[in-house]
Amino acid sequence: MHNVGAAFRCADAFGIKELWLSGFTPTPPRPEINKTAIGAEEHVAWKKIEDLSRGIQELKENNYRLLALEQTDASIPIQDYKVGSQPVCLILGNEVTGIDAELLAHIDDAIEIPQFGMKHSLNVSVAAGVALYAFFQKFNNPG
Repeated sequence: MHNVGAAFRCADAFGIKELWLSGFTPTPPRPEINKTAIGAEEHVAWKKIEDLSRGIQELKENNYRLLALEQTDASIPIQDYKVGSQPVCLILGNEVTGIDAELLAHIDDAIEIPQFGMKHSLNVSVAAGVALYAFFQKFNNPG
């Protein structure tokens, strides 16, 4: 729940339009979320997605590019990813199991944060902050 609150703060910091929470992800209002969100959950639009297929369809119909923040055989280092004019939906998964295979089947690209230590793993809210900053830079300084 603290990671969800931190994700709200990251979303607020980088002007994210909306958070979609799915699966077992807890939703506000919860004291544990509020503790780390420190009010960001009041300023960032969010919704709970019960039907993943319908959510994917809605994003595709609205011309969103679905990006998985996931280490795969085909993932692109985030610093090398070229953004286009399409809006982006950045998908983050479970810290242990990653993004569900059902959802991975629908992504347009997988991107990864380069890591040079032994673990090659970041806390999900830290990964969200790093990725959102990278995309903020890309969309505000294209070229």
